[in-house]
Amino acid sequence: MHTPNTFNSFKAFYPYYLKEHRNVTCRRLHFVGSTLVLVVIAIALFKQLYGLLWLLPLIGYGFAWIGHFFFEKNRPATFKHPFYSLCGDWVMYKDILTGKIKF
Repeated sequence: MHTPNTFNSFKAFYPYYLKEHRNVTCRRLHFVGSTLVLVVIAIALFKQLYGLLWLLPLIGYGFAWIGHFFFEKNRPATFKHPFYSLCGDWVMYKDILTGKIKF
């Protein structure tokens, strides 16, 4: 069993993560931020502009945190569960891409 502060596995964490992302605008901002992260990685690697990589946390967290603070009106799970939250971002991204979660 777990409380919102403790999780024994990502499988146990992910339903909590999804509850923290009920607002469609918040999810869309996460999706845009994650997509931009992938674009910046691709540009940095293909053009050998590795200095762009420092933008990744700003882009990824920036869009997500705007979604949480202004639309979802909650605290990002990153603050208490950074690793599970990062995994959750990418699983939710995949779930949005595949239509499992509404965009």
